[in-house]
Amino acid sequence: MADRMAFFTTPRAERTRRDARERLGDRQEVYRPGSLLPMVGGQAGRCMDCGLPFCHSACPLGNLVPEWNRLVAESGTAGEPDAGADWQAAAARLLATNNFPEFTGRLCPAPCESACVLAIDGAAVTIKNVELAIADRAWEAGWDGPRPPERADGRRVAVIGSGPAGLAAAQQLTRAGHATTVYERADRAGGLLRYGIPPFRLEKHRLERRLDQLRAEGAAFRTGVWVGRDVPGEELRAGYDAVVVAVGATACRDLPVPGQDLSGVHQAMEYLTWANRVDEGDCPASPLSAEGRHVVIVGGGDTAADCLGTALRQRAASVTQLDINPRPPQRRASGQPWPVHPKVYRETTSHEESCAAEAGPRVFEAATVGFEPGPDGRLAAVRFAEAEPVDRSPRAGTERSLPAQLALLALGFTGPEPDRRLFAQLGLATGPEGTLARDDGFATATEGVFVAGDAGRGQSLIVWAIAEGRAVAAVVDRYLRGWTELPAPIRASARALTV
Repeated sequence: MADRMAFFTTPRAERTRRDARERLGDRQEVYRPGSLLPMVGGQAGRCMDCGLPFCHSACPLGNLVPEWNRLVAESGTAGEPDAGADWQAAAARLLATNNFPEFTGRLCPAPCESACVLAIDGAAVTIKNVELAIADRAWEAGWDGPRPPERADGRRVAVIGSGPAGLAAAQQLTRAGHATTVYERADRAGGLLRYGIPPFRLEKHRLERRLDQLRAEGAAFRTGVWVGRDVPGEELRAGYDAVVVAVGATACRDLPVPGQDLSGVHQAMEYLTWANRVDEGDCPASPLSAEGRHVVIVGGGDTAADCLGTALRQRAASVTQLDINPRPPQRRASGQPWPVHPKVYRETTSHEESCAAEAGPRVFEAATVGFEPGPDGRLAAVRFAEAEPVDRSPRAGTERSLPAQLALLALGFTGPEPDRRLFAQLGLATGPEGTLARDDGFATATEGVFVAGDAGRGQSLIVWAIAEGRAVAAVVDRYLRGWTELPAPIRASARALTV
């Protein structure tokens, strides 16, 4: 049996990363292969199996964290002779609530760990690492193979968008027996998982493996098809029994300051897409490469960190990240009590690499005030000032400039990109926040048309996208058959834990 007092006796240990300088020489994932298995059993044993597990509430998927922690802890490491049965049972628990744990185990910021009871005054269980170890073991052992339906029911569903919400909805609906077709305007399926996330965070063979699984189960994909332009929305409504709109929230926030239209100022997602296309073999080099350039990234979130790691790998002359927010505290502040996911200082793998490359630090409380051209009319410098603490406005007399030949705007997203033809053809309306209007059951005002993921919720985490995909699948299944056995982890109105 596992040590029931391990949360007292075993310190928290993280997955081992490769050396930062080594990582800058490639685009592979940053963690050492196989580094989880020697430690994950002991880390899972730190779970208290508490009577009221707040990790469930913090994760919209409702992951059965204490159950698979216990099974992994009691089985020891995956290489031990009698470990297989418990690991397989742990994989079954994990896959019961999460279609893509190999994605969330790599990309999710783990609000479940913030809500761990141990995190009240200590170090949380490494839930994310245990999840990832189970997910990878499940693939290796063949426990996460295709699950085609026993019979098809003749009903047809179209899913517009192939990000995590669309893929989760498609997989659930396909497994329920509905003929599901996913429409994707890009040339490859995956949404931001494909072109927005760098391979050092998610190698694309993992995405391809999951897409192959969906195809083996019966899901069909039509890539390079823009619904509303290439295929009218009315055609989908006439040819399918239900339509799920999961187009994401890809309308980038702009920065209305002087010089924003200069050559050399680009949206972060444009930059990341080109970098990912190089990795896909579409072109030998990115037209927006940071090689030899001074780069300034405006923004402080995950997308900004992805730009930083990418620019370092492209051998930028320097990279500086301007964050308008103050530097977060090292520990949870009183205004963000347990079990909410707090805003604390976090150093991503890209920031670790920045120090290794001596390429430039983060600058907090920095309000960008303009972009300056050089003699050739292209971007030459970025001007910024100290930000006032209340309204983040530039503080007079503090302006300075940084040399820059490439500026990347990583300011987040406002909602789905405006598409008048698609919206009109499907009868979609937008709310005051720019997201697509829907009721609490994901239904729009148009019969048989539903909205899931960031398109209806706004920019959010991958776990919320997958939860929405699973939930809308249950709604659509009930709409088509009058009943459903599919799980519905959330309603459209559900939100993360806040104070």
